[in-house]
Amino acid sequence: MAAPMVSHLLGAINGFLASGRYHEALSVLKGLRNGAVYGIKIRAPHALVMTFLFARGSLPDKLRAILRATYTHSRNLASFVFLYKAMLAVMRLIEGKGQHIHPAIAGFVGGYLIWGENNKVNSQINMYLLSRIIFGFVRLLVQKNVIKEPKKDPFPLYAAVVWAIVMWQFETFQGILQPSLQSSMNYLYHDSNIWHNLRDFLIYNK
Repeated sequence: MAAPMVSHLLGAINGFLASGRYHEALSVLKGLRNGAVYGIKIRAPHALVMTFLFARGSLPDKLRAILRATYTHSRNLASFVFLYKAMLAVMRLIEGKGQHIHPAIAGFVGGYLIWGENNKVNSQINMYLLSRIIFGFVRLLVQKNVIKEPKKDPFPLYAAVVWAIVMWQFETFQGILQPSLQSSMNYLYHDSNIWHNLRDFLIYNK
């Protein structure tokens, strides 16, 4: 008895979803779902690796840190996608169609309300996005013929400048860098100056 009822219910749900009705509202809900899932996929492996490589404390403390970072990333991404898509839908409804300024307005509001809290997860995501939008603006300037496309690939010069600046900052003003970057660079460049025997030369760090 239960199986036919479940089958009938699933058929009704699938028919409703395939009908195209309430597409805007359902799009917002699926955005919420995708944000939560993507946040877990991205943050959980990263938090796992970084915590066990660099964090100190007991195993329960490390597991709690991993879960906390994963939850924060997933919650914030889901909340932002939900708010962003909902605001776009409302603005389209009010004005009759989408405008170029709508994504910027929705992004500004969502960025302030959701990504504006100064914590480790938000800091990493905002810095990641900053590097991407700088690249995007440069490409846009080339597309709009504001600047000429370089005849030679500028990437080697770009890489040289980035690494020159970050190494100078690390060796001279390390405290201004993000803590996770400091930990990574200390592990690579400073911890490799310390050893006492074969054990901490090859097997363990120090």
